[in-house]
Amino acid sequence: MSKSNKSLTGVAIATGAAIGSAAIAAALLYAGKRRKSGDGEAEPKKRPPIPSGEDPQTD
Repeated sequence: MSKSNKSLTGVAIATGAAIGSAAIAAALLYAGKRRKSGDGEAEPKKRPPIPSGEDPQTD
């Protein structure tokens, strides 16, 4: 390998590491945001009332 080819390989490795680190950081931020907004322990979502006021019919 020539000297310029070796330095190009080093630059490519450094670039790949930077992109990978940024991707991991973005994934962690996204996961943290989703965890805050959607805890499974919050009140369950309620259905809107039936317009006629009658009980819903179930099987």
